[in-house]
Amino acid sequence: MTGLPHTWWPTALLALVLFGDAVMSLKPPVFIQRCLEGVNLPRDWWWILIAVKLLATAGLLVGLEYPGIAFATNAAVIAYFLCAVYAHIRAQFLKQEFWLNCLGMLTFSTAVLVFSYAV
Repeated sequence: MTGLPHTWWPTALLALVLFGDAVMSLKPPVFIQRCLEGVNLPRDWWWILIAVKLLATAGLLVGLEYPGIAFATNAAVIAYFLCAVYAHIRAQFLKQEFWLNCLGMLTFSTAVLVFSYAV
């Protein structure tokens, strides 16, 4: 179950979305700023999220060639967004950014894992 993805394009699409998110976060638009401020993440830590998303992008792409890496990275991306859900709930920041950005990406990354590795 943890070999190469059965279908490559969902994993590549998730990598592209995460890369785009990382690039946007270099100079975050208002909706990303609201999200990070809403969960009380200190501004000096915002760069860590960029690094995590770039590493996830690399892991997903490398995993298209090497068995197990994309699966593990995809699972880590799901864990990342589960942590984001927790942060939103804990901060009681359940506005549009939570429903669209956070839960949307959790749903998307989960669907990619299921679709790419389901037998």
